[in-house]
Amino acid sequence: MHDWRKIILKQSDAMQRAIEVLNVESLQIALVVDDSNRLVGTITDGDIRRALIKHLSLDTPVTQFMFTTPTLASVDDTKDEMLEKMNKVGIMQIPIVDENKHVVGLETLQHLLEKKRFENPVFLMAGGFGTRLQPLTDHIPKPLLTVGNKPILETILDQFIGAGFHNFYISTHYKAEMLRDHFGDGADWDVTINYIHEDRPLGTAGALGLLPDDLPDMPILMMNGDLLTKVDFSDLLQFHVESGGDATMCVREYDFQVPYGVITANDHKVASIVEKPIHKFFVNAGIYVLNPEIIKKIDRNSYLDMPHMLQAHIDVDGQVNMFPVHEYWLDIGQMGQFEQAQL
Repeated sequence: MHDWRKIILKQSDAMQRAIEVLNVESLQIALVVDDSNRLVGTITDGDIRRALIKHLSLDTPVTQFMFTTPTLASVDDTKDEMLEKMNKVGIMQIPIVDENKHVVGLETLQHLLEKKRFENPVFLMAGGFGTRLQPLTDHIPKPLLTVGNKPILETILDQFIGAGFHNFYISTHYKAEMLRDHFGDGADWDVTINYIHEDRPLGTAGALGLLPDDLPDMPILMMNGDLLTKVDFSDLLQFHVESGGDATMCVREYDFQVPYGVITANDHKVASIVEKPIHKFFVNAGIYVLNPEIIKKIDRNSYLDMPHMLQAHIDVDGQVNMFPVHEYWLDIGQMGQFEQAQL
């Protein structure tokens, strides 16, 4: 993929620089940002030609001929939503911005329509009891709870399929027959689904030890079966491969505010007073990419949670990378989150 950072222009750049960017980077668009990286306009070949028709010189600042009201995509938009926006106005590229209009990427029509197919296995964890969602889960496993018009796990499956994955494994325990009845062998989705049944709960990583020995020798993607997210799984896999680690953990930024003034002191002397400080942390988002070597080390039928497994790998100098998730993400673990998901 092209590096969108190379098509960024400053407001002080001239037309000559815009022409160079358009010619060299071949993305057919340049993005003009202010000093805070907020998008203020775009430039295409058509903007350049219209400027030349008006006899503007090559040293004219880009702010005098850029397009100031481009169609934009949000960081939370899915590929389908981006395609809809692009098709509506007939454009080939769309800048991606955050809520403050800071540029975070660029999507192209060619990339969105590109049909990829990944042989990497996908392991979806769906064996939990869902006790925190009782009584909803008294008679149905949590991954089959309907959000919108389909079960949670079906939404996850559709997202992976849309990203080009087709080889799935689903771990089951609680009401396993209901999951098998709903998804079958995956033929209704034109994919392959196999089931890994836990006779007893094995933790968030233990079921990996039950996977067959003849898996493809390539990274496996793993995800909790009770998440809703708009993470692009193909981008996640690409990040994992390019980062060179043994495992990649998706993380979310979590912050909390202390509701009081926090005091630091030297003996009995107050050194500082910080009113209601905010502390920020990265927390586990329940989505992983694992190299086969890690999975082969897991004992069959041994209880193991994913944080313990990854920490043990880190302790022996293994490389575990993190993939920050800025896209929509919701863990449907409690009733309030389930109601939020419906909204």
